Amino acid sequence: MQDADSRLLIIDDDEMFCHVLSRAMARRGYEVLVAHDAEQALAQARRHRPGLATLDLKLEHSSGLKLLPELLAALPDCRVVVLTGYSSIATAVEAIKLGAVNYLCKPADAEEILIALGREKGDPDAEVADNPPSINRIAWEHIQKVLQEHDGNISATARALGMHRRTLQRKLQKRPVRH
Repeated sequence: MQDADSRLLIIDDDEMFCHVLSRAMARRGYEVLVAHDAEQALAQARRHRPGLATLDLKLEHSSGLKLLPELLAALPDCRVVVLTGYSSIATAVEAIKLGAVNYLCKPADAEEILIALGREKGDPDAEVADNPPSINRIAWEHIQKVLQEHDGNISATARALGMHRRTLQRKLQKRPVRH
């Protein structure tokens, strides 16, 4: 049996992403396990005891942030990187507070993920943007912060933001702007 640090659990509801990342990690010598939802992830974690995991922030029927504490309760020594196509400052902060070792925006390749899993400390030389974020990016960040404050409840978030629930749902389905 391989040791836990060579066993990687990929938790993502995007089957094509899982397939591509699984193959890339297997070529690098990792024993790869895949789960597409929280229930499968916890079952795989308990059965195979991986030492490394990637966790999608936005699973089809759940939030990776809700799964993260359960996953770490089952695997206290597991190093988890949260991956997302819907990045925000609020979710990055929460992921780290909940025990993730890193947070990456998709698309992220296998090498970026391995570097993120292996990093022990922050990088004081991290790039700082030359320009402030756009108004669209600030609006996206604010919506994400209010959504976090309401535990992902769209109706409560829409009320707090003073907007119609369907309008908020449309905004949430769009990918965030980069700057």
